[in-house]
Amino acid sequence: MDIYTSTLSPALDIGAGCYLLVIAVLSIVGNLLVITMAVKRSSRMKPPELLSVNLAITDLGAAVSMYPLAVASAWNHRWLGGEATCTYYGLAGFFFGVASIMNLTILAIVRFIVSLNLQSPREKISWKTVKMLCMWIWLYALIWAIFPILGWGRYGPEPFGLSCSLAWGQMKTEGFSFVISMFSLNLVTPSVVIIFCYFGIAFNLFFTYKKSLNNSKRIPNIVKLHRRLLAIAVLVSIGFIGCWAPYGLVSLWSIFRDTNTIPPEVSLLPCMFAKSSTVYNPLIYYLFSQSFKKEVKQMGWRCLGSNSCRVSNSINDNGISMVNMDMKYKTEVTSTQQRSQS
Repeated sequence: MDIYTSTLSPALDIGAGCYLLVIAVLSIVGNLLVITMAVKRSSRMKPPELLSVNLAITDLGAAVSMYPLAVASAWNHRWLGGEATCTYYGLAGFFFGVASIMNLTILAIVRFIVSLNLQSPREKISWKTVKMLCMWIWLYALIWAIFPILGWGRYGPEPFGLSCSLAWGQMKTEGFSFVISMFSLNLVTPSVVIIFCYFGIAFNLFFTYKKSLNNSKRIPNIVKLHRRLLAIAVLVSIGFIGCWAPYGLVSLWSIFRDTNTIPPEVSLLPCMFAKSSTVYNPLIYYLFSQSFKKEVKQMGWRCLGSNSCRVSNSINDNGISMVNMDMKYKTEVTSTQQRSQS
């Protein structure tokens, strides 16, 4: 049987294609909104916010470069293009996946650094540092994506025949070291770092709040802001890791057990669930960031009312920021500290 022929029913193929089409549209629109908002307010954007934009770029890149081919293949009931497009699709998926989780890891570390001294108005992360971190994320992901092309690891079709990824079932012996290294460095370690960083931030917020109660009634506003930003960051991380965890478990099963023991319909579900990870970030920003929601609505009304779409340039509460204090709260902190010293 041709490995690029779907092992699913025609009805399930069409359903999978429609699902991916919806995911693609939501991902492209949502992440374009995040990037557009960032560009509109670039003059006021703080350095660490670039990591949030970088995360949106990874999700947008995955949606644009992968999902159209997957939708067309699903509706054609076989993978289009054969081995060449299969390798391309697997490389793109692995590349953007590693870039996303490393971006979330760096974001958690930066959030932790910022939380070490919440009452300081001085920026702790420079533009140069953040740009270098973004470049490192893309380079690191590219190196890992190229390894299977060079012979360490392998790309291949999924068991259900309508998608391509790392060929887990073929790496039981020849690529086992790649699998162990990949899971250790690109899933387990980042997840542990993210968990420790956010627990550390929670402790810092708690002690800052307790300390501020003895000095001022206004300083807890900083804690409230960072608590909200922490919630957004945690939800984004949980969304990504939660989407990819079932796929990782099925992939590990394919390595240690015969892939034929997993029905095609079962292997399809975690793959489709993992692809939905590109939708959640803009949705979380919209639900939990008041300024992001407000600017999206403003842009929508302006688009409906005129030919040009404009976004308000008023100071907001860092709509897509998950790392900085709002300028309003910085001003409150500075004025409060000045009054306490006088």
